[in-house]
Amino acid sequence: MAWVMLFVAGLFECAWAVGLKYSEGFTRPVPSVLTIAAMLVSFWLLSVAMKIVPVGTAYAVWTGIGAAGVAVAGILLFNEPRDLARVFCIFLIIAGVAGLRVLAGK
Repeated sequence: MAWVMLFVAGLFECAWAVGLKYSEGFTRPVPSVLTIAAMLVSFWLLSVAMKIVPVGTAYAVWTGIGAAGVAVAGILLFNEPRDLARVFCIFLIIAGVAGLRVLAGK
């Protein structure tokens, strides 16, 4: 269950990072409130997951999900570059997160 919470925390990290863009420096009230709510949920789920998952692994997985997720969101939502090298680097982040998950059980 800790790994599920960690994964969901990573998804909320993606949500708040994208929300920062939509909040326009916290000048738009609704996106700002939603962004702060996503931050709180993300940090809370991360902290709960860290009760079981080692801190280094949990933080690396959380930031990896966030980094890869926001990079993909940037491509899909904001028409950011989608060249092969960028996609390959996103794949490497995902592979690293998956590797940490697999190795955590050993």
